Amino acid sequence: MKLYSNSTDPFSHRCRIVLFEKGMDFEVIDVDLSNKPEDLSILSPYSDSPVLVERDLVLTDANIINEYIDERFPHPQLMPADPVMRARARLFLKDFENQLFVHMKALESSEKSKKDAAKKIVTETLIQLTPIITKQEYLLHEEYSMLDVAMAPLLWRIDHYEIKLPNSCSLLLKYADKIFKRPLFEEAMSPAEKSMRL
Repeated sequence: MKLYSNSTDPFSHRCRIVLFEKGMDFEVIDVDLSNKPEDLSILSPYSDSPVLVERDLVLTDANIINEYIDERFPHPQLMPADPVMRARARLFLKDFENQLFVHMKALESSEKSKKDAAKKIVTETLIQLTPIITKQEYLLHEEYSMLDVAMAPLLWRIDHYEIKLPNSCSLLLKYADKIFKRPLFEEAMSPAEKSMRL
C-alpha cells in the first residue's frame, strides 16, 4: 500500500493519521506539488495528493481513502459500526468539507483579501463547533472517530493560518490538545508539519 502525500497538505495529513492509527505496513511517497512525479499524473487524473495505491486499486480524495482503509483494516474502527451513526458521521464529514475544508487552499493564498475572507469563515465555523465539545469527549460522542481525524490537521495549523480563536473556544483548544497527544499523532506528521506549531 502506497500513499502519495504532500508534506504540508492537510488532506494528505488526514490519510497519514488513519494509516498510523491502523498500525499497518505502508509506504508514504512525498510529493512536491510544484514538481509532480510522472507516475502520479498517470495514477490520478487530477495529479493531486493524496492518492492511495494498493495493487490495481487507485483512490483519490481523503474521505474515500480513509473509509477504504477503515473498512479494509477494521481495528481500531474509526467509522461507527451502527449504520445510523455511520450515516451521521458521513453527513458531518460532508458539512466539514463544505463549510471548513473548502477554504484550506485560500488560507495558504498570497492574496490577502482571499486569505482574510477564509480566516473569517473558518474562525466562525470553529466557534460554532465549540458547544459540541462542551457536551462530549469527541465530535461523535465519546469515541475517537473519523470526524476527529478530519478536524485534527486544521486544528494543528491554527497558528500557521494565523487564526485567533476567542476565549469562548478554550474547550475546543483543550480537545485539540487531547487529539495531538494520541500516541501515533506525531509519527503521522512530516517535519514541515511539526514546525507549524513550536
